[in-house]
Amino acid sequence: MSFISGRQKQRGEKAPEPKDILKMEIAAELGLLQKVQQVGWSGLSAAETGRIGGLMTKRMREMGMI
Repeated sequence: MSFISGRQKQRGEKAPEPKDILKMEIAAELGLLQKVQQVGWSGLSAAETGRIGGLMTKRMREMGMI
């Protein structure tokens, strides 16, 4: 799954970093990706962002990133 569109590439935007990709994947797994795309990360509740952050930390530890 790609998180950078052709239009973003045309505007010279760089590809997302591994942490950003992981965050988007977790948001998708939690059913929050559409909400993020519609209202942005600031539109999520504290509980939703906390859940994403907790799962990111867990996965990064498992992957040896931290």
